Amino acid sequence: MDALSISAASGMRSRLESLDLLANNIANTSTPGFKSDREFYNLYTAPEALDGDQVPDTLPVVQRHWTDFGQGTLAVTGNPFDLALNGKGFFTVSSPNGPLYTRSGNFQLSSTGELQTQDGNPVQGQDGKPINVNPKKPAIVTREGTVEQDGQVVGKLAVVDIPQSESLDKVGSTYFKLTNVKGMMKAGSASVQQGTLEGGNGSPAEQAVRLIGVMRQFEMLQKAISIGNAMSKKTVDEVARVS
Repeated sequence: MDALSISAASGMRSRLESLDLLANNIANTSTPGFKSDREFYNLYTAPEALDGDQVPDTLPVVQRHWTDFGQGTLAVTGNPFDLALNGKGFFTVSSPNGPLYTRSGNFQLSSTGELQTQDGNPVQGQDGKPINVNPKKPAIVTREGTVEQDGQVVGKLAVVDIPQSESLDKVGSTYFKLTNVKGMMKAGSASVQQGTLEGGNGSPAEQAVRLIGVMRQFEMLQKAISIGNAMSKKTVDEVARVS
């Protein structure tokens, strides 16, 4: 395969990764607390190519994905167990594989009155334990994350901030896991909004425009491969004719 076709094929592969990423962003624009993903492009050079005297060929690749942790739009729902964070921070929830962090606050009560996520993961209090409330009585959640019933404090949400976002890996659509145990963590400064949900932070219009742009790039790269194949075929035909 000639250099033109190799570069175009590598470009098509990276654009396919971008298409998958953008499609996932668009599909989750209405998912509470969803943070959109973006790609970081770079050029790849094979280690073996660096040993030669000639200038090595480089290929375009998606080096890594990164997550945009920008604030999403807050929408009032009126549900007392819909909670949103206004500012930097994450809710902490327990899972079989350890603590997870999320901005998705569409919580619910279990049959025993335990505050949990839609997946059934308990929402942690500052003491690391689940928060239990009486389902027959109204609950008030203050801006500081304190949960009150009948004027009594029944728990306080564990809201944390992780400034080193590179220490977080996305788990599913709305959860994050701290992969670097040395990652800095501190008490979150975000205020809790009761009866409100934070929507996804990806603009559908922006994502659609980017999707169209990537598709056009993909089509141009396809055309480049077709041109390269045609040139190779013509070269072979010309050599055969001379022979």
